[in-house]
Amino acid sequence: MKGKYVETDIPIDQVKVGDYIRVRPGEKVPVDGVIVEGVSSLDESMVTGESIPVDKTIKDTVIGATLNKLGSFIFKATKVGSDTMLANIVRMVAEAQSSRAPIQRLADVISSYFVPVVLMLAVATFIVWYDFGTFSQAFTNMIAVLIIACPCALGLATPTAIMVGTGKGAERGILIKDAETLEIANKISVAIFDKTGTLTEGKPKVTNVVEVRSGMFQPEADRPLGEDAGKVLQIAASLEQGSEHALGEAILEEAKGKEFALSAVEGFKAHPGLGIEGKIDGEMYYLGNRVLMKFAGINIEEEENPVQKLENEGKTVVYLSSEEDISGLIAIADTLKPTARALVDKLKRQGIEVWLITGDNERTAQAIARQTGIENIMAGVLPEEKALKVKELKSKIQNPPAGRADPKSRVVAFIGDGINDAPALASSDVGIAMGTGADVAMESAGITLLNKDLMSVDAAISLSKRTFSVIKQNLIWAFGYNIILIPVAMGVLYPFFGLLLNPALAAFAMAASSISVVSNSLRLKRINV
Repeated sequence: MKGKYVETDIPIDQVKVGDYIRVRPGEKVPVDGVIVEGVSSLDESMVTGESIPVDKTIKDTVIGATLNKLGSFIFKATKVGSDTMLANIVRMVAEAQSSRAPIQRLADVISSYFVPVVLMLAVATFIVWYDFGTFSQAFTNMIAVLIIACPCALGLATPTAIMVGTGKGAERGILIKDAETLEIANKISVAIFDKTGTLTEGKPKVTNVVEVRSGMFQPEADRPLGEDAGKVLQIAASLEQGSEHALGEAILEEAKGKEFALSAVEGFKAHPGLGIEGKIDGEMYYLGNRVLMKFAGINIEEEENPVQKLENEGKTVVYLSSEEDISGLIAIADTLKPTARALVDKLKRQGIEVWLITGDNERTAQAIARQTGIENIMAGVLPEEKALKVKELKSKIQNPPAGRADPKSRVVAFIGDGINDAPALASSDVGIAMGTGADVAMESAGITLLNKDLMSVDAAISLSKRTFSVIKQNLIWAFGYNIILIPVAMGVLYPFFGLLLNPALAAFAMAASSISVVSNSLRLKRINV
């Protein structure tokens, strides 16, 4: 189709459905469309959550705002403006945020009944003492009732604890947007984790190197490589010097970490979607996938067992071959964060149902689930479907823990970091965003973890539970304090001991109640989360 286009640069708001657009290496795709010419590799992690770029060719769809990593192509615009997938994600975030129901506070409920009752008791005290005593006694006792029943401690019970709790969270790098989120977090019964960038590092890394001819198997990239396996990595990295593919970047980064000297490459040639080839010291090498090996006439049947083993672990396998046979295999994967397994175990011990949701395929999701101990998986989920999955889990019981048979008791937390997670973060009862993620994700979440430590998820839940334990103590103390001393202020002790509560002593008791509530809230500063 070359020669059929007249190319010109125009603003993105002038793009119309049916326009043909060229995208060069390193550029972002402006709108949604279908490729009509060329091949490339696109980083779609912001939409699908898949960290490894996806190879694209003619008739494949491309998504606006994704990054073109390799190759130049022309595509036909099919959706522009508010119809693109990114615009739909933004719209879903707004809808989810506006549909969140407010939470009624226990203190407000108590106060709505408590204040009218106190006023009636004060009037009743005046009437009774006026009938059976003097006006001075009636008036004094009525004032004592009003002072001792002043709901200052009741009003301080919640805000003081929340103020100290959110401050304690900030010290640990846990940013809590509002008190409402802090309140709900202590009731979490379901935790849904995004995979890429949340449970994993979000960046492909070399995990295994296999030198085929010597049968050497290198299980982990951080272990010293043998001479033969090191040669495989050195050759592969040398070939990748001329490549822009994300897998090539991972190989180069690993070789750089091992301080390998790279060789000069002659006759370099890239095969989009397949791999690369080139000569090193006069010998031809091929580096790529199965299809490239078959194209080069290389037999790969003998290596099927180690390849299958690596692929079952959710890794992408790159073949390195000479013109005659396979020289080695390099496995690349998005590695798991060190504390992911410990976090999942902690949540499960608390009776929280843990889920993994990802745009990756089932095999990759299963591999991550095995490593983390997660039993519930949702794989191949598109961004617009994530919010729907969250709503389903909020209303549907699946393997309910004992004592939690009521669907209304399920409080769902979603933990993610990308733009593609924003609708789900906003739709969940508690959205927890990793601070290293996208701004829109952090804006949609109620809790943002400013540090990179996954264990902060458990710390945030623990902080919420401790804070609201203190709030309950405050409310019980403040309300119980008034229940006990209001009858004393009304004069119930007078017939037995001849004692009446002086308004000055009532004021002191009221102040002491407030001080005790504040002191109890300040205990949160000393807790470890």
